Amino acid sequence: MTLVADAAAGGSTAAAPTADITTADVTTAVLATCRRAKDASRPLRMATRGVKDAALRAVADAVEAATERIVAANAEDLARGEAGGTSPHLLDRLRVDAGRVAALAAAVREVAALPDPVGEVVRGSTLPNGLRLRQVRVPMGVLGVVYEARPNVTVDVAVLALKSGNAVVLRGGSAARSTNTVLVDVIRTAVASAGLPADVVTSIDEFGRDGVGALLTARGLVDLLVPRGGADLIQRVVREATVPVIETGVGNCHVYVDASADLGQAVEVVLNAKTSRPSVCNAAETVLVHRALADGFLPTLLAALSGAGVLVHADDAALAAARAAGVEALAATEADWAAEYHGLEIAVGVVDSVEQAVDHITRWSSQHTEAVLATDVRVTDYFTAAVDSAVVAVNASTRFTDGGEFGLGAEVGISTQKLHARGPMGLGELTTTTWHVLGDGHVRP
Repeated sequence: MTLVADAAAGGSTAAAPTADITTADVTTAVLATCRRAKDASRPLRMATRGVKDAALRAVADAVEAATERIVAANAEDLARGEAGGTSPHLLDRLRVDAGRVAALAAAVREVAALPDPVGEVVRGSTLPNGLRLRQVRVPMGVLGVVYEARPNVTVDVAVLALKSGNAVVLRGGSAARSTNTVLVDVIRTAVASAGLPADVVTSIDEFGRDGVGALLTARGLVDLLVPRGGADLIQRVVREATVPVIETGVGNCHVYVDASADLGQAVEVVLNAKTSRPSVCNAAETVLVHRALADGFLPTLLAALSGAGVLVHADDAALAAARAAGVEALAATEADWAAEYHGLEIAVGVVDSVEQAVDHITRWSSQHTEAVLATDVRVTDYFTAAVDSAVVAVNASTRFTDGGEFGLGAEVGISTQKLHARGPMGLGELTTTTWHVLGDGHVRP
Protein backbone atom coordinates (compact mmCIF):
# COMPACT_ATOMS: atom_id res chain seq x y z
CA MET A 1 0.00 0.00 0.00
CA THR A 2 1.33 3.45 -0.84
CA LEU A 3 1.92 6.18 1.66
CA VAL A 4 -1.05 8.22 0.42
CA ALA A 5 -3.39 5.25 0.62
CA ASP A 6 -2.23 4.52 4.18
CA ALA A 7 -2.87 8.12 5.27
CA ALA A 8 -6.24 8.32 3.60
CA ALA A 9 -7.30 5.06 5.20
CA GLY A 10 -6.44 6.33 8.65
CA GLY A 11 -3.30 4.27 9.12
CA SER A 12 -0.11 5.20 10.95
CA THR A 13 1.34 8.61 10.22
CA ALA A 14 4.86 7.53 11.20
CA ALA A 15 5.96 6.03 7.88
CA ALA A 16 8.83 7.52 5.94
CA PRO A 17 7.76 9.28 2.73
CA THR A 18 8.26 7.45 -0.52
CA ALA A 19 10.80 8.85 -2.94
CA ASP A 20 8.35 9.40 -5.79
CA ILE A 21 5.44 11.01 -3.92
CA THR A 22 4.25 14.14 -5.71
CA THR A 23 3.07 17.44 -4.31
CA ALA A 24 -0.45 16.58 -5.44
CA ASP A 25 -0.25 13.26 -3.59
CA VAL A 26 0.93 15.06 -0.46
CA THR A 27 -1.95 17.51 -0.67
CA THR A 28 -4.44 14.66 -1.05
CA ALA A 29 -2.97 12.83 1.95
CA VAL A 30 -2.80 15.90 4.19
CA LEU A 31 -6.37 16.89 3.38
CA ALA A 32 -7.45 13.33 4.16
CA THR A 33 -5.72 13.62 7.54
CA CYS A 34 -7.44 16.94 8.20
CA ARG A 35 -10.79 15.44 7.21
CA ARG A 36 -10.31 12.59 9.68
CA ALA A 37 -9.47 15.16 12.36
CA LYS A 38 -12.62 17.09 11.47
CA ASP A 39 -14.72 13.95 11.80
CA ALA A 40 -13.07 13.09 15.13
CA SER A 41 -13.71 16.60 16.46
CA ARG A 42 -17.48 16.06 16.46
CA PRO A 43 -17.68 13.44 19.24
CA LEU A 44 -14.94 15.28 21.13
CA ARG A 45 -17.00 18.47 20.99
CA MET A 46 -19.80 16.62 22.79
CA ALA A 47 -17.57 14.86 25.33
CA THR A 48 -18.10 15.61 29.00
CA ARG A 49 -15.34 16.89 31.22
CA GLY A 50 -15.16 13.48 32.87
CA VAL A 51 -14.47 11.76 29.56
CA LYS A 52 -11.84 14.29 28.51
CA ASP A 53 -10.09 14.24 31.88
CA ALA A 54 -10.00 10.43 31.87
CA ALA A 55 -8.33 10.58 28.46
CA LEU A 56 -5.80 13.10 29.76
CA ARG A 57 -4.94 10.94 32.75
CA ALA A 58 -4.49 8.01 30.37
CA VAL A 59 -2.11 10.14 28.28
CA ALA A 60 -0.09 11.11 31.37
CA ASP A 61 0.21 7.46 32.46
CA ALA A 62 1.14 6.35 28.94
CA VAL A 63 3.81 9.03 28.53
CA GLU A 64 5.41 8.01 31.82
CA ALA A 65 5.26 4.33 30.91
CA ALA A 66 6.96 5.06 27.58
CA THR A 67 9.86 7.04 29.11
CA GLU A 68 12.62 4.72 27.86
CA ARG A 69 11.11 4.58 24.39
CA ILE A 70 10.77 8.38 24.22
CA VAL A 71 14.29 9.05 25.48
CA ALA A 72 15.75 6.49 23.04
CA ALA A 73 13.94 8.14 20.12
CA ASN A 74 15.12 11.54 21.30
CA ALA A 75 18.71 10.29 21.36
CA GLU A 76 18.34 9.57 17.63
CA ASP A 77 17.17 13.13 17.01
CA LEU A 78 19.99 14.61 19.11
CA ALA A 79 22.63 12.51 17.36
CA ARG A 80 21.29 13.52 13.96
CA GLY A 81 21.21 17.17 15.03
CA GLU A 82 24.74 17.15 16.39
CA ALA A 83 26.03 15.49 13.23
CA GLY A 84 24.23 18.11 11.14
CA GLY A 85 25.66 21.03 13.09
CA THR A 86 22.45 22.04 14.91
CA SER A 87 23.13 24.96 17.22
CA PRO A 88 23.38 24.40 20.98
CA HIS A 89 20.23 26.39 21.73
CA LEU A 90 18.17 24.24 19.36
CA LEU A 91 19.67 21.06 20.79
CA ASP A 92 18.59 22.27 24.24
CA ARG A 93 15.02 22.73 23.03
CA LEU A 94 15.14 19.35 21.32
CA ARG A 95 16.47 17.39 24.29
CA VAL A 96 14.08 15.13 26.25
CA ASP A 97 15.49 13.19 29.21
CA ALA A 98 13.69 11.19 31.89
CA GLY A 99 13.24 14.30 34.01
CA ARG A 100 11.61 16.21 31.18
CA VAL A 101 9.32 13.26 30.42
CA ALA A 102 8.21 13.25 34.06
CA ALA A 103 7.59 17.00 33.85
CA LEU A 104 5.50 16.50 30.70
CA ALA A 105 3.35 13.87 32.44
CA ALA A 106 2.92 16.15 35.45
CA ALA A 107 1.83 19.00 33.17
CA VAL A 108 -0.78 16.74 31.55
CA ARG A 109 -2.23 15.96 34.98
CA GLU A 110 -2.28 19.67 35.81
CA VAL A 111 -4.32 20.35 32.67
CA ALA A 112 -6.73 17.55 33.62
CA ALA A 113 -7.28 19.26 36.97
CA LEU A 114 -8.08 22.65 35.42
CA PRO A 115 -11.68 23.78 34.92
CA ASP A 116 -13.20 22.91 31.56
CA PRO A 117 -13.70 26.13 29.55
CA VAL A 118 -16.32 24.54 27.30
CA GLY A 119 -19.81 25.55 28.38
CA GLU A 120 -18.66 28.55 30.40
CA VAL A 121 -21.17 31.41 30.11
CA VAL A 122 -19.19 34.50 29.15
CA ARG A 123 -22.15 36.82 29.54
CA GLY A 124 -25.91 36.73 29.44
CA SER A 125 -29.03 38.81 29.82
CA THR A 126 -32.80 38.80 29.52
CA LEU A 127 -34.20 41.25 26.97
CA PRO A 128 -37.35 43.34 27.64
CA ASN A 129 -39.29 40.98 25.35
CA GLY A 130 -38.38 37.98 27.51
CA LEU A 131 -35.72 36.44 25.25
CA ARG A 132 -32.84 35.04 27.26
CA LEU A 133 -29.34 35.40 25.79
CA ARG A 134 -26.21 33.46 26.73
CA GLN A 135 -22.79 33.69 25.14
CA VAL A 136 -21.16 30.30 25.75
CA ARG A 137 -17.61 29.03 25.17
CA VAL A 138 -17.34 26.24 22.59
CA PRO A 139 -14.38 24.48 20.92
CA MET A 140 -12.74 25.95 17.83
CA GLY A 141 -12.99 22.59 16.05
CA VAL A 142 -9.68 21.58 14.44
CA LEU A 143 -6.38 23.23 15.27
CA GLY A 144 -3.29 23.06 13.08
CA VAL A 145 -0.01 23.67 14.91
CA VAL A 146 3.33 24.01 13.11
CA TYR A 147 6.45 24.06 15.27
CA GLU A 148 10.16 23.25 15.29
CA ALA A 149 12.54 21.10 17.35
CA ARG A 150 10.33 21.14 20.46
CA PRO A 151 8.97 17.70 21.37
CA ASN A 152 7.37 19.09 24.54
CA VAL A 153 5.04 21.11 22.32
CA THR A 154 3.66 17.85 20.92
CA VAL A 155 2.36 16.91 24.34
CA ASP A 156 1.40 20.41 25.49
CA VAL A 157 -0.64 21.16 22.38
CA ALA A 158 -2.30 17.75 22.21
CA VAL A 159 -3.57 17.87 25.79
CA LEU A 160 -4.69 21.50 25.65
CA ALA A 161 -6.59 20.74 22.45
CA LEU A 162 -8.17 17.66 24.01
CA LYS A 163 -9.22 19.45 27.19
CA SER A 164 -10.75 22.33 25.21
CA GLY A 165 -12.63 19.93 22.92
CA ASN A 166 -10.52 20.44 19.80
CA ALA A 167 -8.90 17.97 17.43
CA VAL A 168 -5.34 18.87 16.44
CA VAL A 169 -3.14 18.29 13.39
CA LEU A 170 0.54 18.52 14.32
CA ARG A 171 3.60 19.32 12.22
CA GLY A 172 6.63 19.12 14.46
CA GLY A 173 9.53 19.42 12.03
CA SER A 174 12.24 17.05 10.88
CA ALA A 175 14.64 17.81 13.74
CA ALA A 176 12.37 16.03 16.24
CA ARG A 177 10.78 13.46 13.95
CA SER A 178 11.85 10.35 15.91
CA THR A 179 10.68 11.76 19.26
CA ASN A 180 7.45 13.15 17.86
CA THR A 181 6.61 9.90 16.09
CA VAL A 182 6.76 8.06 19.41
CA LEU A 183 4.90 10.77 21.33
CA VAL A 184 2.05 10.96 18.80
CA ASP A 185 1.71 7.17 18.81
CA VAL A 186 1.64 7.07 22.63
CA ILE A 187 -0.95 9.85 22.82
CA ARG A 188 -3.21 8.38 20.12
CA THR A 189 -3.17 4.95 21.76
CA ALA A 190 -4.00 6.43 25.17
CA VAL A 191 -6.82 8.58 23.79
CA ALA A 192 -8.36 5.58 22.02
CA SER A 193 -8.12 3.51 25.22
CA ALA A 194 -10.26 6.17 26.93
CA GLY A 195 -13.00 5.83 24.31
CA LEU A 196 -12.31 8.86 22.15
CA PRO A 197 -11.30 8.74 18.46
CA ALA A 198 -7.54 8.43 18.03
CA ASP A 199 -7.75 10.96 15.20
CA VAL A 200 -8.34 13.82 17.62
CA VAL A 201 -4.52 13.88 17.55
CA THR A 202 -2.83 13.43 14.17
CA SER A 203 0.51 14.31 12.62
CA ILE A 204 1.63 15.27 9.12
CA ASP A 205 5.35 15.13 9.88
CA GLU A 206 5.92 12.51 7.18
CA PHE A 207 4.92 14.96 4.43
CA GLY A 208 7.64 17.54 5.04
CA ARG A 209 7.48 21.12 3.75
CA ASP A 210 4.91 20.23 1.08
CA GLY A 211 2.72 18.92 3.88
CA VAL A 212 2.91 22.26 5.65
CA GLY A 213 1.82 23.99 2.46
CA ALA A 214 -1.23 21.75 2.20
CA LEU A 215 -2.12 22.32 5.86
CA LEU A 216 -1.92 26.09 5.46
CA THR A 217 -4.61 26.00 2.79
CA ALA A 218 -6.95 23.42 4.39
CA ARG A 219 -9.64 26.03 4.87
CA GLY A 220 -12.94 24.43 5.83
CA LEU A 221 -11.19 21.48 7.47
CA VAL A 222 -8.83 23.35 9.82
CA ASP A 223 -10.33 26.19 11.85
CA LEU A 224 -7.21 27.81 13.29
CA LEU A 225 -3.45 27.67 12.66
CA VAL A 226 -0.78 28.45 15.24
CA PRO A 227 2.88 28.63 14.12
CA ARG A 228 5.43 28.28 16.89
CA GLY A 229 9.10 28.65 16.12
CA GLY A 230 11.58 30.95 14.44
CA ALA A 231 10.81 34.06 12.45
CA ASP A 232 11.14 32.30 9.08
CA LEU A 233 8.59 29.63 10.01
CA ILE A 234 6.14 32.12 11.44
CA GLN A 235 6.37 34.43 8.44
CA ARG A 236 5.87 31.55 6.01
CA VAL A 237 2.65 30.59 7.77
CA VAL A 238 1.43 34.18 7.90
CA ARG A 239 2.20 34.74 4.19
CA GLU A 240 0.81 31.50 2.78
CA ALA A 241 -2.09 30.50 5.02
CA THR A 242 -5.69 30.77 3.92
CA VAL A 243 -6.72 29.30 7.27
CA PRO A 244 -7.01 31.91 10.08
CA VAL A 245 -3.71 32.29 11.96
CA ILE A 246 -2.78 33.35 15.48
CA GLU A 247 0.80 34.53 15.23
CA THR A 248 3.21 33.61 17.99
CA GLY A 249 6.11 35.97 17.76
CA VAL A 250 9.82 35.82 18.33
CA GLY A 251 10.99 37.01 21.71
CA ASN A 252 13.09 40.16 21.57
CA CYS A 253 12.41 40.90 25.24
CA HIS A 254 13.68 43.93 27.18
CA VAL A 255 14.46 44.80 30.79
CA TYR A 256 14.60 48.48 31.79
CA VAL A 257 16.45 49.27 35.04
CA ASP A 258 15.28 52.63 36.34
CA ALA A 259 17.22 54.97 38.62
CA SER A 260 14.76 54.09 41.39
CA ALA A 261 15.28 50.31 41.09
CA ASP A 262 16.26 48.13 44.03
CA LEU A 263 19.76 47.50 42.71
CA GLY A 264 20.30 44.27 44.59
CA GLN A 265 17.15 42.83 43.10
CA ALA A 266 17.99 44.22 39.68
CA VAL A 267 21.18 42.21 39.23
CA GLU A 268 19.39 39.00 40.21
CA VAL A 269 16.41 39.67 37.95
CA VAL A 270 18.53 40.53 34.91
CA LEU A 271 20.70 37.44 35.38
CA ASN A 272 17.62 35.25 35.67
CA ALA A 273 16.00 36.84 32.62
CA LYS A 274 19.10 36.23 30.49
CA THR A 275 20.80 33.11 31.84
CA SER A 276 18.23 30.77 33.40
CA ARG A 277 17.41 29.37 29.94
CA PRO A 278 18.79 31.62 27.21
CA SER A 279 17.42 29.59 24.29
CA VAL A 280 13.74 30.30 24.98
CA CYS A 281 11.56 33.13 23.70
CA ASN A 282 10.99 34.74 27.11
CA ALA A 283 14.71 35.25 27.78
CA ALA A 284 15.84 38.88 27.87
CA GLU A 285 17.81 40.07 24.84
CA THR A 286 18.29 43.75 25.71
CA VAL A 287 18.88 45.58 28.99
CA LEU A 288 18.37 49.34 29.17
CA VAL A 289 19.84 51.15 32.19
CA HIS A 290 19.10 54.68 33.39
CA ARG A 291 22.06 57.02 32.94
CA ALA A 292 22.10 57.79 36.69
CA LEU A 293 23.26 54.18 37.19
CA ALA A 294 25.94 54.18 34.50
CA ASP A 295 28.90 54.75 36.81
CA GLY A 296 28.01 52.64 39.86
CA PHE A 297 25.46 49.96 39.10
CA LEU A 298 26.10 49.30 35.41
CA PRO A 299 29.72 48.12 35.79
CA THR A 300 28.55 45.75 38.54
CA LEU A 301 25.79 44.41 36.32
CA LEU A 302 28.12 43.94 33.36
CA ALA A 303 30.64 42.13 35.53
CA ALA A 304 27.88 39.81 36.76
CA LEU A 305 26.73 39.09 33.20
CA SER A 306 30.27 38.46 32.03
CA GLY A 307 30.86 36.20 35.00
CA ALA A 308 27.86 34.17 33.94
CA GLY A 309 29.37 33.73 30.47
CA VAL A 310 27.25 36.33 28.70
CA LEU A 311 28.76 38.21 25.74
CA VAL A 312 27.78 41.88 25.94
CA HIS A 313 26.99 44.09 22.94
CA ALA A 314 27.06 47.66 24.28
CA ASP A 315 26.34 51.18 23.18
CA ASP A 316 28.98 53.89 23.80
CA ALA A 317 28.00 54.59 27.40
CA ALA A 318 27.76 50.90 28.25
CA LEU A 319 31.14 50.28 26.58
CA ALA A 320 32.66 52.82 28.96
CA ALA A 321 31.05 51.03 31.90
CA ALA A 322 32.38 47.72 30.60
CA ARG A 323 35.92 49.12 30.48
CA ALA A 324 35.50 50.37 34.05
CA ALA A 325 34.49 46.87 35.11
CA GLY A 326 37.26 45.17 33.12
CA VAL A 327 34.65 43.40 31.01
CA GLU A 328 35.20 42.67 27.33
CA ALA A 329 32.28 43.94 25.24
CA LEU A 330 31.46 44.46 21.58
CA ALA A 331 30.06 47.68 20.12
CA ALA A 332 26.34 47.24 19.57
CA THR A 333 24.93 47.62 16.06
CA GLU A 334 21.33 48.03 14.93
CA ALA A 335 21.28 44.28 14.29
CA ASP A 336 21.95 43.72 17.99
CA TRP A 337 18.94 45.78 19.07
CA ALA A 338 16.78 43.65 16.77
CA ALA A 339 18.34 40.31 17.71
CA GLU A 340 16.83 37.31 19.43
CA TYR A 341 20.14 35.73 20.38
CA HIS A 342 18.89 32.34 21.65
CA GLY A 343 22.09 32.12 23.66
CA LEU A 344 24.39 33.82 26.15
CA GLU A 345 24.53 37.21 24.45
CA ILE A 346 22.78 40.44 25.35
CA ALA A 347 22.57 44.04 24.11
CA VAL A 348 23.03 46.76 26.73
CA GLY A 349 22.17 50.43 26.35
CA VAL A 350 22.01 53.55 28.52
CA VAL A 351 18.93 55.81 28.41
CA ASP A 352 18.08 59.14 30.02
CA SER A 353 14.55 58.32 31.18
CA VAL A 354 11.74 55.80 31.23
CA GLU A 355 10.29 57.66 28.24
CA GLN A 356 13.47 57.06 26.26
CA ALA A 357 13.46 53.42 27.32
CA VAL A 358 9.91 53.03 26.05
CA ASP A 359 10.84 54.75 22.78
CA HIS A 360 13.64 52.20 22.27
CA ILE A 361 11.34 49.29 23.13
CA THR A 362 8.64 50.59 20.80
CA ARG A 363 11.12 50.64 17.92
CA TRP A 364 12.83 47.28 18.48
CA SER A 365 10.56 45.02 20.50
CA SER A 366 8.78 41.98 19.06
CA GLN A 367 5.93 42.79 21.50
CA HIS A 368 6.48 39.63 23.52
CA THR A 369 7.56 40.56 27.08
CA GLU A 370 9.12 43.66 28.60
CA ALA A 371 10.08 44.27 32.24
CA VAL A 372 10.63 47.41 34.29
CA LEU A 373 12.64 47.40 37.50
CA ALA A 374 11.69 50.43 39.57
CA THR A 375 10.27 51.52 42.92
CA ASP A 376 8.97 54.85 41.58
CA VAL A 377 5.25 54.32 40.96
CA ARG A 378 5.22 57.08 38.34
CA VAL A 379 7.79 55.11 36.36
CA THR A 380 6.02 51.75 36.64
CA ASP A 381 2.64 53.29 35.81
CA TYR A 382 4.07 55.02 32.72
CA PHE A 383 5.87 51.87 31.57
CA THR A 384 2.85 49.57 31.93
CA ALA A 385 0.59 52.07 30.17
CA ALA A 386 2.98 52.97 27.34
CA VAL A 387 4.53 49.62 26.45
CA ASP A 388 2.46 47.73 23.88
CA SER A 389 3.51 44.11 24.40
CA ALA A 390 1.69 40.91 25.23
CA VAL A 391 3.18 40.83 28.74
CA VAL A 392 4.58 43.68 30.85
CA ALA A 393 6.35 42.72 34.08
CA VAL A 394 7.08 44.99 37.03
CA ASN A 395 10.04 44.03 39.23
CA ALA A 396 9.98 40.48 37.87
CA SER A 397 11.88 38.44 35.31
CA THR A 398 10.70 38.12 31.72
CA ARG A 399 11.03 34.36 32.21
CA PHE A 400 7.63 34.22 33.91
CA THR A 401 5.85 34.57 30.56
CA ASP A 402 4.82 30.96 30.30
CA GLY A 403 1.51 29.09 30.37
CA GLY A 404 2.62 26.85 33.21
CA GLU A 405 3.89 29.77 35.31
CA PHE A 406 0.64 31.64 34.67
CA GLY A 407 -1.39 28.71 36.01
CA LEU A 408 -2.69 27.71 32.58
CA GLY A 409 -1.18 24.21 32.83
CA ALA A 410 0.63 24.56 29.52
CA GLU A 411 0.44 26.71 26.42
CA VAL A 412 0.08 26.42 22.66
CA GLY A 413 2.34 29.43 22.27
CA ILE A 414 2.79 33.08 23.22
CA SER A 415 0.57 35.19 21.00
CA THR A 416 2.07 38.56 20.11
CA GLN A 417 -0.86 39.67 17.98
CA LYS A 418 -3.96 41.48 19.21
CA LEU A 419 -6.92 39.55 17.81
CA HIS A 420 -8.69 36.92 19.94
CA ALA A 421 -5.68 35.87 22.02
CA ARG A 422 -2.61 37.65 23.40
CA GLY A 423 0.12 36.32 25.64
CA PRO A 424 0.29 32.66 26.76
CA MET A 425 -2.45 30.70 24.98
CA GLY A 426 -4.13 28.26 27.33
CA LEU A 427 -7.50 26.55 27.33
CA GLY A 428 -9.68 29.64 27.10
CA GLU A 429 -7.78 30.91 24.06
CA LEU A 430 -8.56 27.66 22.22
CA THR A 431 -12.28 28.30 22.37
CA THR A 432 -14.66 30.57 20.54
CA THR A 433 -18.23 31.40 21.55
CA THR A 434 -21.78 30.61 20.47
CA TRP A 435 -24.82 32.71 21.33
CA HIS A 436 -27.79 30.78 22.72
CA VAL A 437 -31.09 32.57 22.20
CA LEU A 438 -33.81 31.06 24.42
CA GLY A 439 -37.39 32.01 23.65
CA ASP A 440 -40.96 30.86 24.03
CA GLY A 441 -42.40 31.17 20.55
CA HIS A 442 -40.92 34.63 20.08
CA VAL A 443 -41.18 36.27 16.65
CA ARG A 444 -39.61 39.52 15.61
CA PRO A 445 -42.15 42.29 14.93
